[in-house]
This record gives sequence, structure tokens and C-alpha cells, in this order.
Amino acid sequence: SSLETESKVLALVVAGEQVDRAYPGQEVAVILDRTPFYAESGGQTGDQGTLSWSEGEVLVSDTQKISGVMFSQVGEVSSGVITTGQVVTARVNSESRRAIERNHSATHLLHQALKEVLGTHVNQAGSLVKPSSLRFDFSHFSSVTQEELDRVEEIVNNQILATLAVQVVETSKEEAKAQGAAALFGEKYGDVVRMVSMGEFSKELCGGTHVRSTGEIGLFRISSEGGIGAGLRRIEAVTGYGAILSSKEESRIVSQISSLLRTNKTEALTKVEALLVTLKEQEKELQGLQQKLARNEVSSLLDKVVESSGVKILAAKVQAPDMDALREMTDMLKDKLKSGVIVLGAAADGKVNFVAAVTKDLLGKLHAGNIVKEVAKVTGGGGGGRPDMAQAGGKDADKLDQALEKVAEIVNFSLK
Repeated sequence: SSLETESKVLALVVAGEQVDRAYPGQEVAVILDRTPFYAESGGQTGDQGTLSWSEGEVLVSDTQKISGVMFSQVGEVSSGVITTGQVVTARVNSESRRAIERNHSATHLLHQALKEVLGTHVNQAGSLVKPSSLRFDFSHFSSVTQEELDRVEEIVNNQILATLAVQVVETSKEEAKAQGAAALFGEKYGDVVRMVSMGEFSKELCGGTHVRSTGEIGLFRISSEGGIGAGLRRIEAVTGYGAILSSKEESRIVSQISSLLRTNKTEALTKVEALLVTLKEQEKELQGLQQKLARNEVSSLLDKVVESSGVKILAAKVQAPDMDALREMTDMLKDKLKSGVIVLGAAADGKVNFVAAVTKDLLGKLHAGNIVKEVAKVTGGGGGGRPDMAQAGGKDADKLDQALEKVAEIVNFSLK
């Protein structure tokens, strides 16, 4: 179909009100007597382009349907004054339209490829077709493996390389059904339907715009796949220039990784796998050293135990990278202390982590969650937990010492 027509302005709408004219800078909805623009429908986004005349122009950013029959070209008056009854040249942005057509036709190929790879139960559950990419939702009750995605991508690209003729015919619902055309569940169709065929590979009822031959799609690449709900999956993909740019970007990243590893592209994966093995071994070794250091620190911390109201109390600042390390250290101290209260605090990135523990014999009298909550308050934080073990966080690391000094006072108050 033509991407350019001479059209007459039937109506103008600005800010929800019908007007006779619109001025530069105003957002306007323009209704024409005839239009080459395709309005947003069936998942395909509305066309962009221009409405121009000798003295001015409207930059159309979107096209929408009004009451299901009239098309509204929405955009900003960039120059001149547009008036009702005026004749304009309506011109669709051909680059954007062609990109949309590539992506829309690719959804038809994708739909059929999914049926072939995953099973005939697969049905389209929604789509979004933009110039930059396509999104395709479908029914399927398990995750899709990488091997299956590779096969789907391969089938679609094979149909692109086959340069299948794309034919659009208007026919009856019965005839389209007899020819095996796929219809969307929940969609309403009239007696006359529009059937889009891509060779013998795909037949679907569709009102959108498409390429003339599948070869125009150029290249198809899946960007992502994942679940979006019970029994529903979503594939996002790119075609044409978008697919080429995606391939180039991945190639550039692999080149950069290879350069950092001081190897070529073919050896990069092997080198990364070797580095991951080395890293895992070093992490294990580091963990062993940290546990050894923690045991040594635990022994020295026992010298800081004080007794108040007949209860042994250990409140100390320690070096611990995270809450897990702090809990592990607290468990070690609890085993060695046998009876008492332990509160450990550690500064990390300007903030504070606290862990409190109460031994079994004191559980009726003291509650670790209540103790740690009061201690953390001093540093502008809070927390809580079980009676025997609890944790908390604070915002002000400078008040860590001050908070730990209050532990004995908090324990004594709890015992009253």
C-alpha cells in the first residue's frame, strides 16, 4: 500500500476539545478523510510520520483508532498553523514502517516454529510489534530449553532464507479455517477475514502490515525467553538491522573479553572456564583462612567477657564481612561460653551489622531479639528475631562502640 497520500483535514482535537486550528508547539490529534497511516491494533504499534503543507508540518508520533473506524494521527505542530478543511500530504515514516513489518511478519513465522518445536498446543496469547523489536506471548506449561530456542531460531531463519511469498487475501471465516489459518483465541472476527499466508509454512488471520517476502526480514534473533504467568511464556526478539546490531554487539563483547584474557575468540570460553575453577578453589581456600581467623578471634574475645547481675556478657566489635560471618562467629562463642549473652557488632560500608545470642539456660529471662533491637537503636537502626538468636542493622558506624557499651545496661534492665 502507498505510504503517502493527499488528504483533507476533517477534524482537529487539542487537549480533548475539538478546534478549528492548531498552532506550533501544540499536541494535536488530526482526523483525515483518507490516510496511509496504520493505527495501533492487534499488537502492532501505530505509524509515525508527517503531515505537511506549504507553510508548515505536524510531526506524527502515533496513530490511534477512534471508535474502531476512524484513524487519529497524533503529533506536535512543528511549524505553521493547521486548520480544518486544509489539504495536507500525509507521509508515513517508511523506515519505521518497514521495521514494524519485518517484526510483525517474524511473529507469524515464530508462532509456527514454536508449534513445530514445542507442540501444536502452543497458541499466541498476545504480542507487541514495534520498529525496534517484537514480543510474543504464548501458551506452554514448562520452561523452554536453550536447545529448543536454538531450533526455533533456526526454523525461522530457514523460512526467511527461503524467501517465501507473503500473500494477503480477504476470504470467509469458513474458507480460512478450511485452509488451516490460525486465529487468535478471544479475538472477534467478522464474516470477511484477512488471511496472511507465508508460502505453505504459515497461515494466520491478521489485520496488520507485512513484508512482501520473508526474505525482507533479513535475520531473526531471540533476545530473551521466560515465564510471565501460569502456563504462559514470553519471547522477545529482533529482526533486520536490529538483529545485525545485536550480533555485532555480542561479537564486540566477545572481542573485549578475549582481549582482557589475552587470548583469541575461540579459546576465550576455555580460558573463562579455567579461571572459574581457579576462582572457586581460591574462594574455598579463603573461606578456610577466614574460619581459622574467626576461631583465633573467638579465643581472644573470651577474655572480654564481663559479669553483671550474675550473667556473663560479651559485647564486642569484630571484623566480619557480612551477617553470615557474624552469625558463624556468634555460634562459636555460644558453644564456648556455655552460659551468657553475646552481642557482636561489625562495621560494613558505613553501616553496622549486629548479632545477639542468649544461651538456653537464660531463655526464660532474656530475649535476644529484644536486646539486639535496643542495641541497634543507638546506631539509628533496628531489627529483632528469635529469643536465642537475632540480628539487626544500624546506619551510623561511628556509634558502634557506644551501642556495644549499652549492652550490659540493656541486659540488667531486662532482668528486672
